[in-house]
Amino acid sequence: MRATFHFTLPAKVKKKKKWFVSSCPVLDIYSQGETKEKALENLIEAVRLFFISCYERGTLDNALKESGFKAVEIKSSKAEHPSKKYESIDVPIPFHIPNKSGQFTCHA
Repeated sequence: MRATFHFTLPAKVKKKKKWFVSSCPVLDIYSQGETKEKALENLIEAVRLFFISCYERGTLDNALKESGFKAVEIKSSKAEHPSKKYESIDVPIPFHIPNKSGQFTCHA
């Protein structure tokens, strides 16, 4: 069984000579590519690996808090869009959930 968390984050892309440099300013993560699309694809992979690394080390909550993330209540079904100054990237973080005899227990 799988579960996937999705993070929608702001991103910027700038042309620097023959390369496109992409960044996720809220996490201070950068990447690059030969095209704008490749730079964004590489940025998504870098952010995904960052989140997985933080999760595996048990530091994801601290990393999010240090980057200014705060849990908020969803007030409407409309998704909030980043300003027009930024693009938006969707970063899927998949998890595998082992099935233990068909029983699921809350560990919260």
